[in-house]
Amino acid sequence: MSGSCFAEKLSELIDLTEIEQNALEKLEERQRHVRRGAVLQRENEGCSELYILRKGLMMSYVLLDDGSRQILRFMFPGDMLGVSSAVYQEAPETLAALSDCVVCPFDRGVLSDLMLAHPRLSAMVFVYSQIERVALTDRLAALGRTSAKARVAALLLELRNRLRATDKSLANVFSLGLTQEEVGDATGLTAVHVNRMLRQLEEEHLIAREGGRVTLLDERALARAANYVNRYEGLDLSWLPRAR
Repeated sequence: MSGSCFAEKLSELIDLTEIEQNALEKLEERQRHVRRGAVLQRENEGCSELYILRKGLMMSYVLLDDGSRQILRFMFPGDMLGVSSAVYQEAPETLAALSDCVVCPFDRGVLSDLMLAHPRLSAMVFVYSQIERVALTDRLAALGRTSAKARVAALLLELRNRLRATDKSLANVFSLGLTQEEVGDATGLTAVHVNRMLRQLEEEHLIAREGGRVTLLDERALARAANYVNRYEGLDLSWLPRAR
C-alpha cells in the first residue's frame, strides 16, 4: 500500500497541495497489523501514540461499572484514531479491531509538528473531531429519546454512509460486518432485541438481509423512521486557513 489514506479522506473536502500530501504521507510511514479482536489501546492505560486506520474496521468503547460495554464509534479506513487520548495521560476509551486491520502509529508530538507547519491540516483534524462529536451527540439523543427500531435503523444508515466514503461504488447493499451483540452495544439494546428490530425492519420492507449483507430497500423511509441526519454532509469550510 502506498500514499496516505488520511490524505485521500481529506481530499474529499479540500484540494490538498503537494506539500500537504507529503506531510500526511509521513504519518503513515510505519504500519502495524492488528488481528480481529485485538486491543490497540486500552481504557485507563497510558498512551503516547495516535493512529491512522489504513485497512479494516475498528471500534472505540468504554466499560461500565456493571461490566457492560458501550460502543461509542466505529472507525473506517482514513480515520485518525486516539485523538481524544492526546489530551489525557490515560486513554479515555478502548480501541479494538472488529476485523483484521492495518494501522499506522505515530507519536503525538508529530501531531504538534503538523499543526505548526500546516494550519489548514490542523483545522481539518478539528473539523473531523467536530463531525464525530456531533454524530456522537446524535447517538446520545437517540439512546435517550428514540425507539429501538429508530436506533438500529440509524446505525445501518451510518454504517452504509461511512462504508460508501471508502468505496464509491457502494450503493444500497453492504456487508454489515457486525454481530448482533455489537449492534446492541452501540445502540443500548440486547442482541435479542436487535434481532427483533431487524426482523421488524424487514417486515416493513425497509431492509432485506441475506448472507450477512444488508440491502436498504427504502432509504428515505428508513431515514424518516430513524430521524437520521448524515453529519458528513452540509459542511461549511469557507473559514479554513489557506494552505502554506
